[in-house]
Amino acid sequence: MKELHDVPYWLWAVIAALLLVQGTWMFRDARRRDKGRAAWFWGLWGMTGSPTPLVVYLLFIVLPQRRKQGR
Repeated sequence: MKELHDVPYWLWAVIAALLLVQGTWMFRDARRRDKGRAAWFWGLWGMTGSPTPLVVYLLFIVLPQRRKQGR
């Protein structure tokens, strides 16, 4: 477990900021697309890891809606 102690603090801050931005974007986009139905789920899940929540969100929410709109 010594490897985690070797990671610089600024890298931990960058990772935390990226997860926060990802979760916030997913929450706001889900609220706009789904009328807020599952926005909290997407936002919280987006803050727990990367890139799996973002990929799942894009595949199951964004792409099907774009296909309906004909883009």
